[in-house]
Amino acid sequence: MKTVKISLNSIDKVKSFVNDISKFDYDFDLVSGRYVIDAKSIMGIFSLDLSKPIDLNIHAEDNIDEIMAVLKPYMIETK
Repeated sequence: MKTVKISLNSIDKVKSFVNDISKFDYDFDLVSGRYVIDAKSIMGIFSLDLSKPIDLNIHAEDNIDEIMAVLKPYMIETK
């Protein structure tokens, strides 16, 4: 499993994010505080506080590079 920080601070960003990760057959979880929701659920995403960065857990063993390339527009650079 790999974890990255992402930002989904607009409705359009949420829609394109769900479309992008739905192409993969892996599980993706968004973690915000004590809430863990399916990252492929638009309704679930809108139940989170989107004003802050969110942790995305990627449950994949292979194709990580391909997944990371798709997630690049949403990822937050961590120092």
